Amino acid sequence: MDEALIRQWEKLEPAVTGFSPKRKKSLEENLMARDKEPADSLLIPAMIDHTLLNPLSAAADVISLCEEAQARRFGAVCLYPCWIPKALEIRQRGEHRFAVAVVIDFPAGGESTKVRIQSVCEAFRDGADEVDIVLPLSRFFSGYDQDVLEDLISIKENASGIVKVILELSALNPEQKRKAALLAFLSGADFLKTSTGVNGKAAAEDVRLLKTVAGIECGIKAAGGIRTRADAEKMIRAGATRIGTSSGPHLLE
Repeated sequence: MDEALIRQWEKLEPAVTGFSPKRKKSLEENLMARDKEPADSLLIPAMIDHTLLNPLSAAADVISLCEEAQARRFGAVCLYPCWIPKALEIRQRGEHRFAVAVVIDFPAGGESTKVRIQSVCEAFRDGADEVDIVLPLSRFFSGYDQDVLEDLISIKENASGIVKVILELSALNPEQKRKAALLAFLSGADFLKTSTGVNGKAAAEDVRLLKTVAGIECGIKAAGGIRTRADAEKMIRAGATRIGTSSGPHLLE
């Protein structure tokens, strides 16, 4: 039981509305649950989101990434939206159907809700299976909790596939981390994701925080600075169910 997280929820609950009663019930059950034993740390290919978010990357890099995902049977590739058609083309050639995930409003989370929804809908229309969307950070830092929650709820309601919310925990203080996790979970997100990797690395203690909030209701994606099998297994023991990394093949060596 995380007393600080419970206090954060008691403070936040009266200030926000619009979330589903089911998520609220799950959250309160998760917060009161006893600490569980560490998860099995076995890393399997299906847990890996093979990632290419270098703004200087070219089509050849995307092809290589997707071919590696095919060969290694990774769970997903994670790319910029402009590469959806290329990823689908390569997936069509092989036997393994990896998911196509794309980042939205990355890495700053500074677009309006209208633009964010449009971008999410366009990505799914183009064939993406999943979106990784950044928390609206400027609004979050301004204390606009209801606005942040409504933004995330609207995105989830308009999405036709899996939504992962990137919380950028490496840039937040402990209180902000707790609040961000609570808001993202209440929005109905399918996954809570630690960070973009731009402002710092994933941390096992942050993964544990997300797992405490989410329980088994939604997945946990650890991303940022995960370069080795040991890095990945540390995150899995903390509760991660997905690993975002540009070093996928190396993790399995």
